[in-house]
Amino acid sequence: MELPLVIVIAVSLIVAFSLVAKRLGIAAPIVLLVVGVGISYLPGVPEIEVPHDVILMAVLPPILYAAALQVPVMDFRRSIQTITSLSVLLVVVSAFSVGFLLYLLLPNLNLAAAIALGAVISPPDAVSAISIGKKLGLPPRLLTVLEGEGLVNDATALVLLRSAIAISAGGVGTIWEGIGDFGYAVVIAIIVGLLIGVITVWVRARLADPLVDTSIALLVPFLAFIPAEELHASGVLAVVVAGLYVGHNAPKFVDVQGRIAERVTWRSVQFILEHGVFLLMGVEIRALLGDIDANELPAMNAVLIGLVATAALIIIRFAWVNPMVFLLQRKAERDEFRALRLKLGLEHLKAKGASGDPRMERRRERVEQAYARMRADLDHTRADGLDWRGGLVLSWSGMRGVVTLAAAQSLPEETPYRAQLILIAFTVAVVTLVLQGSTLPWLIKLIGIEGINVQADRQKVAELLEEISHEGLTVLDDPGAVLGPDTPIAPGVVDRVRSDTVLRIDAAWERANTATPEVGTPHLQYRKLRNAVVQREYDALLRARSTGRYPSRVVREAQAMLEVEETRLQKPGATP
Repeated sequence: MELPLVIVIAVSLIVAFSLVAKRLGIAAPIVLLVVGVGISYLPGVPEIEVPHDVILMAVLPPILYAAALQVPVMDFRRSIQTITSLSVLLVVVSAFSVGFLLYLLLPNLNLAAAIALGAVISPPDAVSAISIGKKLGLPPRLLTVLEGEGLVNDATALVLLRSAIAISAGGVGTIWEGIGDFGYAVVIAIIVGLLIGVITVWVRARLADPLVDTSIALLVPFLAFIPAEELHASGVLAVVVAGLYVGHNAPKFVDVQGRIAERVTWRSVQFILEHGVFLLMGVEIRALLGDIDANELPAMNAVLIGLVATAALIIIRFAWVNPMVFLLQRKAERDEFRALRLKLGLEHLKAKGASGDPRMERRRERVEQAYARMRADLDHTRADGLDWRGGLVLSWSGMRGVVTLAAAQSLPEETPYRAQLILIAFTVAVVTLVLQGSTLPWLIKLIGIEGINVQADRQKVAELLEEISHEGLTVLDDPGAVLGPDTPIAPGVVDRVRSDTVLRIDAAWERANTATPEVGTPHLQYRKLRNAVVQREYDALLRARSTGRYPSRVVREAQAMLEVEETRLQKPGATP
């Protein structure tokens, strides 16, 4: 079968069964996995085995980059301890614990190779958990933790896998050298990711063509991945860092049409790739079983070991997450006390600032900014913190995905039980995806976890729009600065711009409570003034975002409103 036809059939199946899954109320990855298994056993369908490099180098970078673009850095920072605990520490603990278990169960497997497989099956794939959580309205912080874990844990597992393989093959002498290799891979990946992110934003800020801008944006995950891998660092982590940087800084510098085009493009790419990998997992099952040597270890035994490993991973995750949630709650209490002390110190500095000492005034401003950010973080934690119900959902959101299978296929050919180890990894991925993925919606409904308060968010959106509009309207105090000092201003244009801004605020509060035009025409004056207002509002929005006083979802909604209006004002021949 020719490749273009295969691609057409695959995309058609992804679209069709994604719609079917939505109708059935089942996570699309589960449906596509089952469909893939069925396809693999159809008469005339050949055994399909995609090289693991295709997944790890061609599919994983764009998936992670697209996800990283959408993660608010403010929320990521606020949940960094939780994300680090789950995506780094828990992955390492799980890899060593399950690796030791496999070492005991498989006598011909050395400990380093067993830990390598432990690293393969340790990182959860958060795609299905996030899709279920968004559909059922999980709290935003819980979704951020799941997204952050899904972004970082693959990097941890793949670096750990590489170090374990090197130790197993004698390429790394001791466990301490392995730890050093791990640290090197992380540090260099962060540097490469930041460098690519900075260059990307700088280049895209100087482009006016959305098509060229989007074309460059599609290259970024590979521009971050390839040099990091060539430097023997984590290409996956470099991609995530680049995505976080670009997603946070693009609104400041990149043209709005380019940002909107990029967003739509990446959503499409993400949809196809994320769902396609689960279809691929199912299709590969037949070839996977065909590689098993029953004399070495029967397939059924490998499946049983996979079930034991699955049970161990679930127990380890439960044992880790619930104490973690308790410690986070205690930390929030300590942070409240620290905020009180900082406030008292700020009051002391304000009293000293009255003396007119410039150094004391600068120090007071820095402390005031630090207190404002800490206060916003604490308010966010209080309103959207993790409790025992969130911990229960996190504990049960340990589904594995295609990265587990692809990483297992990267085990060296000389590894004992290699085919069986791949089957063990596949068993873990399928069982967790089907068992936990299909019951997670039921669990969320059972414990009655509360999601986003839509009415409260509408209130916040109206408050934010009113705040930034007040600053935006200051442009109208001197319209000549925008139109030119000698430009005669048409009657009613300034009032019209002001009226549109006020009407937008009124509409937001009501919702909360329930071709190139000719130069010098009134139409052009309106567009220039209105665009200047929107630009000033956008600057104010970015400052409000940096303080963290508003939830990220509120900032994003207000940002989307401004981007839509900015696009309309920049579009040739647009009508106001």
